[in-house]
Amino acid sequence: MANDDGTARAERHGTAAAKSNGTPAGKVKGRPRGRPRSFDRETALEKALLAFWEHGYEATSVSDLTRVMDIGAPSLYAAFGDKQSLFEEVVQVYGTRYGSFSDRALAEEPTARDAVERTLREAATAYTEPGHPHGCLVVHAAVNCSTPEVEQSLRDRRNANIAAFESRIRADVAVGVLPPGTDAAALARHTGAMIQGMSQQARDGVSREELERVAEIAMSIWPRTGTHTG
Repeated sequence: MANDDGTARAERHGTAAAKSNGTPAGKVKGRPRGRPRSFDRETALEKALLAFWEHGYEATSVSDLTRVMDIGAPSLYAAFGDKQSLFEEVVQVYGTRYGSFSDRALAEEPTARDAVERTLREAATAYTEPGHPHGCLVVHAAVNCSTPEVEQSLRDRRNANIAAFESRIRADVAVGVLPPGTDAAALARHTGAMIQGMSQQARDGVSREELERVAEIAMSIWPRTGTHTG
């Protein structure tokens, strides 16, 4: 019986051809072996990242992924595991390659205010850059997500970002850079709301310049009075 791909028929044809040209049966000249198709893993991963970034987690199917990554489903599962495992790796790569600007700002700027101002300014640029989908993958991929583990993982990432801002704000309050009555939790939550809102605005086509003006207004509510400026 022939397989779905006609293997048995091809083999019979090859055997007949071998007899006619003197080649021993079973050793047909030029018949390729069934070797798995090779591919560049990093390139395939980047293509998956862009697909998830554009369409979100739930709306990106395995067939969508194999098409854009230009690999078969067996290769996808062998190299990356299932869709959820692939997405987890994508989020890690996104965080390093595209979404690390807030971490850098917190690490490099002298005050919480400076770090937040830089973060919002760089978000306006990063979320509207050409060459990749607009907005933030960690924000957009959660839209309409019905997979609890993925939804929770993305939520944890967003909350961790807010917690990092809150920690920095509290530190500035403790040394007098910000007034003692500053509501660190609310101010950090406001920052998170701005970042997430700017992401959605970028998805809606708002320009970098417009988002920068929004960032300026957001910073105008920050308290400035403190006893320590160093």
